[in-house]
Amino acid sequence: MNATKSRLIFHLIAIVTVIIWGTTFVSTKILIQNGLTPSEIFFYRFVLAYICMWSISRKKFFANSIKDEFLLLLAGLCGGTIYFLTENTALGITLASNVSLIVCTSPILTAFLSYLFKRNESFTRHLFYGSFMALIGVGLVVFNGSFILKINPLGDFLSLIAALMWAFYCLILKQLDSRYSTAFITRKVFFYGIMTILPVFLFRPLHWDISLMLQPVVWGNLFFLGIIASMFCFISWNACVKELGAVQSTSYIYIVPLVTLLTSALSLIHISEPTRPY
Repeated sequence: MNATKSRLIFHLIAIVTVIIWGTTFVSTKILIQNGLTPSEIFFYRFVLAYICMWSISRKKFFANSIKDEFLLLLAGLCGGTIYFLTENTALGITLASNVSLIVCTSPILTAFLSYLFKRNESFTRHLFYGSFMALIGVGLVVFNGSFILKINPLGDFLSLIAALMWAFYCLILKQLDSRYSTAFITRKVFFYGIMTILPVFLFRPLHWDISLMLQPVVWGNLFFLGIIASMFCFISWNACVKELGAVQSTSYIYIVPLVTLLTSALSLIHISEPTRPY
C-alpha cells in the first residue's frame, strides 16, 4: 500500500471517528436523564474502556522516562477529565448549540498552538481561512441561519476551555507517538483520566445503583460510550493524529455538531434547549 492510499485511509478513519463522537451527545443526555451525572458517565466509560484495553495492551506498564509519564498524565487530564467535565457542565448551563459551535474552534486553536509551540506543522493563511470559513458554515447550520446568539458567559467560557483542552491533547499526542504504540498511549490516557476524576468524587460522591445500571437503556448507552466511542474511537483518533498530524486530524471536528443535530432530531431529543446534567 503506497503512502497516498495509506493517508487516505486515515482520513476516512478520522471522519468515521468524529461521526461516532457526534452521536455521543444523545447517549450522554439519555444517561443524564436517567439519573447519572457527567462525572459518573465519564468515570464508567473510561473504566470500561481501560479494562478492555488490557486485552490488547498489557505488556508495558510505564513510559520510558518520568517526562513521558508526565505527558501521558497531561494527556489523560486534558483529553479526558477536564475536556469532558467542562463540556458536559457547559451543556447544563448554556445552549447546546453554543457548546457545539465553540468546541468547533479546537481545529483553529490546534493549528495556532502548533505554530506557536512546535512549528513543525504548517500554519498557512489558506489553512486559517479554510478553518474560519468552515466554522462559519457550521455556525449557520447550527443556528439555522440566524445570527442571534444567546450568550452565557460561564457556559461559553467552559466550552472554550474544552476546545482548548482538546487542542492541547492532540499536541501532546504528537510529542509521544514516535516513541510509543497507539495502544499503549490510549491505555495510559484512560488510566490517567480515571485517576484525575477521582478527586471530584470527594465533593460529589460516586453513586452506584445496581438496579439503575441493569436497565438496558443505561448499560446499552454506557457500553456504546465505553467500548465504541472511547476504546475504539480513541485508538483510531490517536492513530490518525500520529499519521496525519494534530492540525489535519482536528479539522474534521467541524463534522461533530452537524452529526449531533441530525442524531438529536432522529432520536427526538431537542438540543436547542439547555440541559441540566445535575
